[in-house]
Amino acid sequence: MSARRKDNAPGRDIHTEITANLIAAIAAGSGKPLFMPVNALTGNLYNGINVVSLWVSAEVARYAAPVWATYKQWRELDCQVRKGEKSSLVVFYKEYETDPNPDDATDDGKRRVARASFVFNADQVDGYAAPDIPASLGPIERLEAIDSFIAATGARIEHGGQRAFYRPSTDHIQMPDEGLFCGTETMTRTEGYYAVLTHELTHWSGAPNRLARDFGKRFGDAAYAVEELVAEIASAFLCSELRITQDTRADHAQYLAQWLKLCAAPHI
Repeated sequence: MSARRKDNAPGRDIHTEITANLIAAIAAGSGKPLFMPVNALTGNLYNGINVVSLWVSAEVARYAAPVWATYKQWRELDCQVRKGEKSSLVVFYKEYETDPNPDDATDDGKRRVARASFVFNADQVDGYAAPDIPASLGPIERLEAIDSFIAATGARIEHGGQRAFYRPSTDHIQMPDEGLFCGTETMTRTEGYYAVLTHELTHWSGAPNRLARDFGKRFGDAAYAVEELVAEIASAFLCSELRITQDTRADHAQYLAQWLKLCAAPHI
């Protein structure tokens, strides 16, 4: 899409497009640090599937700044999207009211529907200076009971950089620096840290010398999707059992739906 295209273009499968872009980004394998994408005008962090979508766009296009906005928002900031620049897809949820289902006493008539919007990175505009790398917020609050549980697994955990992952070749979990974890409306910095760690710990548990869980290694395989679902669901279970609050939002559910689609697909 060019800078002039409107946000309400019909005939687009939002989630298929994001998934295709994600596959391209992983294939590219740039390995750049990832920062939480933020809206240039409002200062709000993007969330849910939009985080994944904008990370993908930044990886593919090699954007350095984690700052995004629509064409109109950039104009409000006295910045100009350069001619010919391609936009990136994000999703927002619009709520509307309809007649409640008479057979469902809990139905309040409110419905939410996904709508596409299109944003441009700060690297695509003139008149805007990219921000510095976020400063550390300092250590998170350590929770003794949870740390004891994690220590008992024997997993080797290292900290540094801005990414979380389990690396089979070295059999270790890499976590971002604690100071880079930010709180949200639904999760504190501490809860976010432990939710990510338990997700990666689940991947660690599937090693050949542990549970020998071989759900696939290539992105796009249904087996790979199963492994991601296992890690996400296990993280939710552990966060519940260890009394870490992990709220599930509608946009996060849409992200998980993509893994479910891959699980059901005969091939990609």
